Amino acid sequence: MKPDWDKLMAEFKDSKTALVADVDCTAAGKDLCNEVGVKGYPTIKHGDPSDLQDYKGGRSFNYLKKFAEENLGPTCSPGNLDLCDAAKKAQIEEFMKIPKADLEAKVKEKEEAMDKLEKDFKTFVDGLQKKYTEANEKKEADLKEVKDSGLGLMKSVQAHKAKNKEEL
Repeated sequence: MKPDWDKLMAEFKDSKTALVADVDCTAAGKDLCNEVGVKGYPTIKHGDPSDLQDYKGGRSFNYLKKFAEENLGPTCSPGNLDLCDAAKKAQIEEFMKIPKADLEAKVKEKEEAMDKLEKDFKTFVDGLQKKYTEANEKKEADLKEVKDSGLGLMKSVQAHKAKNKEEL
């Protein structure tokens, strides 16, 4: 994917309205990656820098370029109200009326709700993983018990009788 991403960055290097870049989340970009919610590598994010979204499309140059051409650039935001539909404009106007401290509290509340959803999901998945591991270990022990009960020898006797045309 890296060569295709580098090619895409070159395609958009002179764009005045779209940025295609990469960040090393293991080095100097670690804080930024944590801030925008990068959880695995490689992760592609797009959209408003204050509200980046996960890219879910193909990873080849053609997919990336098509997505970039269709989706990167100015979007509906407080600085680009002319790009908003009536519903988004009204929502932005309502949010603009909220005092800064109250807006920060609301954002924090929503982010905490999202964090709780992620945590609850992780707890659920961890529980499933534990159940899977236990079930798999039980299955393996049960299979071993069946095999150790003489299955292999039974099959050998069965094959011997079939070969010698003995009655089974």
